Amino acid sequence: MIFILFIVGLFFLNIFTSIWAYKDAVEKGRSREFAVIVLVATLFFPVVGLIVYLFIREI
Repeated sequence: MIFILFIVGLFFLNIFTSIWAYKDAVEKGRSREFAVIVLVATLFFPVVGLIVYLFIREI
């Protein structure tokens, strides 16, 4: 039971960070296409996608 709750928590964390990265990219003045790429990258590659986005968001 605890394992299932852990997996569900990770799923919601992944969704939350993906939406945050998308909104942050749009607020920083990036194009919608770039923001969608960020969204897809963080959804399918959560840890790597978020780390890469955090590095390139200031460029």
